[in-house]
Amino acid sequence: MSEFWLISAPGDKENLQALERMNTVTSKSNLSYNTKFAIPDFKVGTLDSLVGLSDELGKLDAFAESLIKRMAQSVVEVMEDAKGKVQENLLANGGLKEKMKCLKIDLTSFVTHFEWDMAKYPAKQPLPSLVDTLAKQLAQIETDLKARTAAYSALKATLDSLNQKAQANLFTRTLSDIVSKDDFVLDSEYLVTLLVIVPTQNYVQWQKTYESLSDMVVPRSTKLICEDKEGGLFTVTLFRKVIDDFKARAKENKFTVREFYYDEKEITREREEMARLLTAKKQQYQTSCVALKKGPPTFPDHKVKGPLLRWLKVNFSEAFIAWVHVKALRVFVESVLRYGLPVNFQAVLLQPHKKSSTKRLREVLNSVFRHLDEVAAASMLDAAVDIPGLQLNNQDYYPYVYFRIDLGLLD
Repeated sequence: MSEFWLISAPGDKENLQALERMNTVTSKSNLSYNTKFAIPDFKVGTLDSLVGLSDELGKLDAFAESLIKRMAQSVVEVMEDAKGKVQENLLANGGLKEKMKCLKIDLTSFVTHFEWDMAKYPAKQPLPSLVDTLAKQLAQIETDLKARTAAYSALKATLDSLNQKAQANLFTRTLSDIVSKDDFVLDSEYLVTLLVIVPTQNYVQWQKTYESLSDMVVPRSTKLICEDKEGGLFTVTLFRKVIDDFKARAKENKFTVREFYYDEKEITREREEMARLLTAKKQQYQTSCVALKKGPPTFPDHKVKGPLLRWLKVNFSEAFIAWVHVKALRVFVESVLRYGLPVNFQAVLLQPHKKSSTKRLREVLNSVFRHLDEVAAASMLDAAVDIPGLQLNNQDYYPYVYFRIDLGLLD
């Protein structure tokens, strides 16, 4: 499962024995895989400040989780042609032991081997300073994410609009990709080539009548350029001075003259714009392969990731790492508020083996730790019992400190 339960219990002898009992039962029953979750000794400050931090951390936790889910979804959108490789770009690099910082660390491994990053978030700083640092870091990532995804969305929307025009019916579609210079009489003072949309069922009628729809129509000047399911686009050449008369007569016969005059510069501009947008969109995912200048000649080419995907990969990792640090801070603050001073608790990370075992796992935890809060334990058995002074839903409150970490970011 991609779900983890981060819990804590007091660190006295009785509760350490309770943790051992929990480990034994969950292991024998194959309910979960359990590991210790190391949390530094932070500066506690006042209890009043901890109450405020508890609320602030709850909001920051929700914000961070929302942010990394949005970033994961952005990776999916950018990698639309390679969605099978999305997970390869959702990693948590760094933040573990120094020798592992250059490795590609999957999210599960990062959580189960979590170590507080002392360099980035010095544990000796006051808790409000640590929370402020994390909040500013996540807020900056969100600001950058909005700007970058907005630019990408605008690019994609423009390209989609051009693609829709290219795939629309003959009355509205762009013609730059289907007409050529050879289809038209150009630079003539007297002659002009028009494009006419003819319904499929009227092809024979068109061939028989187009020369006589008006005076001064050039014989045998019609040619089928392209077709869709409703009809075809034909050329016809005539004298300029009879254009209006030809249009009127064509309309009477259910032939539609498409307002289009060949402009080579405009055609070239449209084609180049489409190519530019396609290239720009593709480069946000991945540029072409470039050979590494260093290393042996047999070293494989190195694929350089495009700017948006590269940014998403790096900053997803940063945001995810920050999120897990927020979880660690929440466990510390809630444990101190719940169990009191001096600070003495043990945090444990549980990974349920399967969804069907979560109910039984919860029962085991309730049985082992019910002595910590008899009212909370009773409320789990009876949803009608209210916990005095508690603002949370009963389902969110347990005798022990509990937080959920869900790594199913693409679900």
